[in-house]
Amino acid sequence: MRLLLTLLILASAPFSAPRPVQAADLLDPTPRTAVISAFPPELAALEAATGDKHVYTAAGARFVTGTLEGKPVVLFLSGISMVNAAMTTQSALDRFRIERIVFSGVAGGADPALEVGDVVAPERWVQSSEMAYAREVPGGFAPTPGLTDGRSNFGMMYPRAVTVTRDPAKPEDLKDFPVDPALLDLARRSVSGLTLKRCAADQCLAKPPKVVVGGVGGSGPVFVDNAAFRQYAHDVFGARVLDMESAAVAQVAYVNRTPFIVFRSLSDLAGGDPAGNQFPVFLRFAAENSATVVRAFVKALP
Repeated sequence: MRLLLTLLILASAPFSAPRPVQAADLLDPTPRTAVISAFPPELAALEAATGDKHVYTAAGARFVTGTLEGKPVVLFLSGISMVNAAMTTQSALDRFRIERIVFSGVAGGADPALEVGDVVAPERWVQSSEMAYAREVPGGFAPTPGLTDGRSNFGMMYPRAVTVTRDPAKPEDLKDFPVDPALLDLARRSVSGLTLKRCAADQCLAKPPKVVVGGVGGSGPVFVDNAAFRQYAHDVFGARVLDMESAAVAQVAYVNRTPFIVFRSLSDLAGGDPAGNQFPVFLRFAAENSATVVRAFVKALP
């Protein structure tokens, strides 16, 4: 009887005892700045300027540690769109000692005051495609009660706050994610007024590009090339730029209490250019300017 009881206890143990937490392997102990790019040629330019490189691979991503502008960094691609960006950022935070995040890439411009080639560092990021799709009723749309946050709709699409669990006991419903104030201040002092390229090969911009710090950026798993939504995003969210990754990285940084900043160079006007979308024409050009800003910013880090 005693043997039978012992066997029953042992058999039930795996089901009653909690499984141990499986921690990711720490690949490098050096405190570093994560420099994330959304565009491979931009990352290649930054990697070429990095010394003492060491390459790691984990969870489907390639990470390069080294020294950029005299500062210890880990460089990697975000991947395209929100899920990829969130996944690679969290993977990096789990495997490296990251002190801050610097994210860069290209974006569509939503602010009429901005031109292709300008680089923007927003102070807040919204998830501009976090929406409730409302039921159509006679005379309009009827969103499900409790699912929207009061911001104006775009047709059947009603904005929703993002539920975040930085503290599992206290979920938060957030409309935006703030950029670290100290990093914004450093950006204003280090890259505002920076001279950027105006011409590349046979393409030249109508005006010299500028660096702008402040305002709002919007992100969602959507490539925006629609003048009506561009206007809506600017009017309702205050969006100056629209991309597909930054707000996802902002959420991961917020949950992990890691300072972050984003620089986005305008490759197009998100549907606002009457001559057609210029993304294929100015993509590489915009990425080069973004990389220039990132290098200047990293150089200014303490």
